[in-house]
Amino acid sequence: MPHRTQAGLMAYVNARLLDPATGLDSRGALLTNGEAIADVGPGLFQGGVPDGIAVVDCRGLCLAPGLVDMRVQLREPGEEHKETLKSAGESAVAGGVTSMVCLPNTDPVIDEVATVEFVARRARKNGLAKVYPYAAATKKLEGKELSEMGFLAEAGALAFTDGTNAIANAQVMRRALSYAATFGTLIVQHPEEPSLASGGVMNAGEIATRMGLTGIPEQAEVIMLERDIRLVEMTGGRYHAAHVSTAEGLAVIAKAKARGLAVTCDTAPPYFALNELAVGDYRTFAKLSPPLRTEANRQAVVQALKDGVIDVIASDHAPQDADSKRQTFGQAEFGGIGLETLLAVTLELVHNGHLGLLQALRLVTSAPADLLGLKAGRLKVDAAADLVLFDPDRAWVVNPDQFRSKSKNSPFDGRPVQGQVVRTVVDGRPVFCRDV
Repeated sequence: MPHRTQAGLMAYVNARLLDPATGLDSRGALLTNGEAIADVGPGLFQGGVPDGIAVVDCRGLCLAPGLVDMRVQLREPGEEHKETLKSAGESAVAGGVTSMVCLPNTDPVIDEVATVEFVARRARKNGLAKVYPYAAATKKLEGKELSEMGFLAEAGALAFTDGTNAIANAQVMRRALSYAATFGTLIVQHPEEPSLASGGVMNAGEIATRMGLTGIPEQAEVIMLERDIRLVEMTGGRYHAAHVSTAEGLAVIAKAKARGLAVTCDTAPPYFALNELAVGDYRTFAKLSPPLRTEANRQAVVQALKDGVIDVIASDHAPQDADSKRQTFGQAEFGGIGLETLLAVTLELVHNGHLGLLQALRLVTSAPADLLGLKAGRLKVDAAADLVLFDPDRAWVVNPDQFRSKSKNSPFDGRPVQGQVVRTVVDGRPVFCRDV
């Protein structure tokens, strides 16, 4: 069980300190005092730790800021049989995630101040990973009438999105970008042209045809991105494209960035670690939205991570219960869980030589925190003591039956990975420890 006593002074010694925000990668130590980092650096405690300070010997393992996951579906309120704030919090800290940003597609939808406050209050009560809500860009996620963005931002909503729905109406998106810009906040889009994607269940192409399944063409993503970027030009708004999965879509984003537009994007581990072949023999755990693409697209996502076109990696955690996935492929729900595999699969980019360790960690720590204005993702004095201690080389096999999430629908089921969380700390309190 997590240890929940109020932390005093605690020293983390013999650590490999990793702070992507400053480029720190050094042997050293870190001191927490209550909820905050009191000191950190390679020279700390060289003469030994003074009496009265609790000591954690990190034994040379990596000590980094806790992960910031900017795309999580929590399912509470409304679908607690799939996930709750508590089970998601337990899953998050087991994966080294100390801050989560949740989508508004709950029941009721997070489109009113009371629902924003409910999520924040319940998350604080659980005392696990911190939870920050997005609010709906349009009322009831219907894509018609804008939500009360000013009140919702004041109540704590970090940005605005219609979650797994694209904001399809161009005039509504134009207004959303303009309105959000007055508050300096971000519009997060699921970039998929709905009429092109309608009825599709996997990537359009030869494999879908051979399997007799309706495909979702790559152009559904590309067309929506091209339209939205024209609207960003028109409005001067801030725009973020979620889980980008295609080479052409990434090229559109790269051009927008080169023109100086306020455009950012993220991807999720399935899109750089899997391709459409993972669907295999109608494997519903690999039914994701957007769908897994071709190998050429997967390689393009990896290249975009290397080139800095992609700003953030998010888990895109989408829990579904067994009944939702135990269907024919066409009838099964979209989505895969990802909180407990986010770090390990991201580290594949390091083990495969695509990114340095600090580069990879930045994508899941300081980069999402900076994008959303969160005071998180850094090892610095007076910052919240949100930490993850992990072994980057420890091998394990993904077994969702051992996960803390209520749902088990991992697209990485059975995959050998390297990199495992040993301890997670939130506000100076150890909330997850793994026996080593």
